[in-house]
Amino acid sequence: MKLHLGCGNDYKKGYVNCDISKEVNPDKVINLEEPLVMFKDNSVSEIIANHVFEHVNNFIPLMHEIYRICKDEAIIKIKVPFYSSWGQYNDPTHVRFFTPFTFGYFQKGNYSHEVSANKDMFQVKKVKINFGVGNSSKLNWLFNPLLNLSHKIYCRFFAWIFPAAEIQFELVVKK
Repeated sequence: MKLHLGCGNDYKKGYVNCDISKEVNPDKVINLEEPLVMFKDNSVSEIIANHVFEHVNNFIPLMHEIYRICKDEAIIKIKVPFYSSWGQYNDPTHVRFFTPFTFGYFQKGNYSHEVSANKDMFQVKKVKINFGVGNSSKLNWLFNPLLNLSHKIYCRFFAWIFPAAEIQFELVVKK
């Protein structure tokens, strides 16, 4: 089974499209703040979540639920606003910020406070910072190579001077 979390009006064929709003006619109405009890353990092979995780207060419990319902080697594709994006602060429903290092929290030996962090929950397979979204994405060909040259240097010295709009992750579930 493949899930598209927070689908909105972007209905994807071949996925179980999930949203909190009945008005967008999702396949399943779900609240990501609550346990994903409608999905069985180890039943999901792929998840897409585009611009939804920044709205979730209970993010760590959600990631544990995603881990529970995903099969080993399941792929999770995520797009969220970059932490220094001006759009990140304009939306009062945004409650969370993301950096290239956010998902390190779920890996053994990182700065995790997780009691279950004696193993990696997810392998971070891909991290890509996008300078722009929408019309400004036309400049990505120019700026993305620079932003992604070294995430540590960009985040430490330039993220607030030259802010990017979005960050993409691809995670692989490790069981």
